[in-house]
Formats: sequence, C-alpha cells, structure tokens
Amino acid sequence: MPIVGADHTCYTVKDMNRSLAFYRDLLGFEIIHERPEVTTQYFREIIGFPDSIVHAVLLCIPGSDHKLELFQYLRPVGVEQDLTPNNPGSSHVAYHVDDLVPMYEQLKKAGCTFISEPVFLDEGPNKGGWALYMYDPDGTPIELFQLPPRNA
Repeated sequence: MPIVGADHTCYTVKDMNRSLAFYRDLLGFEIIHERPEVTTQYFREIIGFPDSIVHAVLLCIPGSDHKLELFQYLRPVGVEQDLTPNNPGSSHVAYHVDDLVPMYEQLKKAGCTFISEPVFLDEGPNKGGWALYMYDPDGTPIELFQLPPRNA
C-alpha cells in the first residue's frame, strides 16, 4: 500500500516556550491547538513510553496544509542529539519564504544560528531561487527556500 499524503512533521524540543518564540513569533506559524499534558493511553502506546507526559503544540504552516507538531517530553526527559546535517538520523524540512535575504537579516538580528547565509541558486532545477540552512533552538536543521521566479 502506498503513502497517500502527509499530515505533519514533529520535532521534540527541550523548552516549549523557547521553541514557540522561534516558530510562532519569528517564523510566523500559527497555533492550532495546545495540550500542556498529554497522558492518554493511546498516545503513550503510539510513542512507546507507558508513563509519559508530553506538552504538545500543533502549528499551522502559513500558506500550507502541512502542520508542525512540537513535543516537549516532561517525562521521560530525553537527551540532546547531534543533529548536524550529515549525521544519520538528522533531517530537515524546507519552508517556502517570499523574500529570503531580508528575512535572513531579520532572523540574524534576532540571534538565530545559521549554517549558511542566503545562497543564490545559479544552476539546477531551482535556478533563480535562494536557500539557506539554519538551526532551530534545539539544533534541528531547517531550510528556508525562496522559489525561483516563474519566468526564470
């Protein structure tokens, strides 16, 4: 049976307030719903922690049907991972933006951590676009991607 769609991407975070300040306040995601302490049996079975308590927030990615879910494990608390992009298990989501260079300047002033400055894509299928990699507050790589002009 093939996959027929995608609903959300989930990141585990260390501090929900810090992550919401990044995703909601800096990047403009909107909260759909928040559950401060998820303890339902079915949830605990799905994630494999029978005594877990998770602070969960589901966010809408503006201009998209895809959602971002953030989990902060209150119990059991996990350990930080090395999410450098070349490490197995590391992943990223590419988020579309309208004008990457000014957004980069704004995020830089806010103290965000970047892997690269905006890079102009001068060849390949996205020629004419712009992209960069950066880290969220927990070190998860994300890509900001400005599509090329339609007539490029």
